[in-house]
Amino acid sequence: MSRTTIADVAREAGVTKATVSHALSGNRPISEETRAKVLAAAEKLNWAPSQSARALANRRANAVAVVLARDPEVIANDSFFPAFIAGVESVLAETETALILQVVPDRDAEERAYRSLTHGRADGALLLDLRDDDWRVPFLDELELPTVLVGAYDQPHSFSCVRTDDATPVREIIAHLRDAGHERIAHISGPLAYVHSRARAEAYTDEIGSDELLREGDFTAASGRALTEELLALPERPTAIVYANDTMAIAGLSYARSQGLSIPDDLAIAGFDDDHLSAHLSPALTSVSSDPAARGRAAARLLRADILGAQPRTEIVDCNVVHFRESTAAPSAATPTVSRRTP
Repeated sequence: MSRTTIADVAREAGVTKATVSHALSGNRPISEETRAKVLAAAEKLNWAPSQSARALANRRANAVAVVLARDPEVIANDSFFPAFIAGVESVLAETETALILQVVPDRDAEERAYRSLTHGRADGALLLDLRDDDWRVPFLDELELPTVLVGAYDQPHSFSCVRTDDATPVREIIAHLRDAGHERIAHISGPLAYVHSRARAEAYTDEIGSDELLREGDFTAASGRALTEELLALPERPTAIVYANDTMAIAGLSYARSQGLSIPDDLAIAGFDDDHLSAHLSPALTSVSSDPAARGRAAARLLRADILGAQPRTEIVDCNVVHFRESTAAPSAATPTVSRRTP
């Protein structure tokens, strides 16, 4: 039996061999209808192009990269990253493009990682955990590495960007808590060097009018527990705490209950990112679903276009939705006091 060729796929799809090649490589604009026909024909005939032949033809690595300067423990326990990567991979799979994930301990290692990408390891990068005046943005511009910024970065730059609104959900949660009678509302943020953490913290302080009950965490369960303990030990403790992620919120909820507080009767709690377990806690946790997979898909599409020479553009992904659940359902207790502890 003869081996299936690109000519067979072209004949099945009713297009030219060049169109098949462009549809799979993305070298030239192809309509979604035509690309779908080509993919369907290739699947029907069980045909796939040679990875090595495609890379040689394009003079590309056929790979993109994500470099993370984070504690691996945070990555392992944060629900954002697996979903984001799944969204990226769903787009990369269309052109059999590889994703390189590299975790680095410090800035020197991060610089080395990005420089190595420009030596043929990858065709572009996705930049996460953006910071105010992020040194990586001008650095990657100097390296001329196609890059997509994932986050609401407001400093001047020449890259494509995927933005989301992190402030509005925090405002909605605070409005909900105030409607329930809460006046002392605390916020345990993520690292304030990150633009998304700062956006949430600034929305909180704008609404509350004070940073008295703002505490800076690091997204880990340990920081969520420790800072909850600190807040509940105040002479006039908060009656509600809004956390910057669900990992910290779940740890805080557990600590509060260990001290004899009822959730939400004595303390209302809300998180962010809507971990898959959050709706199944007792009580179910109010949280913000942020659809990291949608952000991953948008970032991968923009990066693919940038690698092919498209002009940089910004895409706003409207994906943050507050899910109000039992953990914020009860009205505020009349007068908050020092946290109750069981003997």
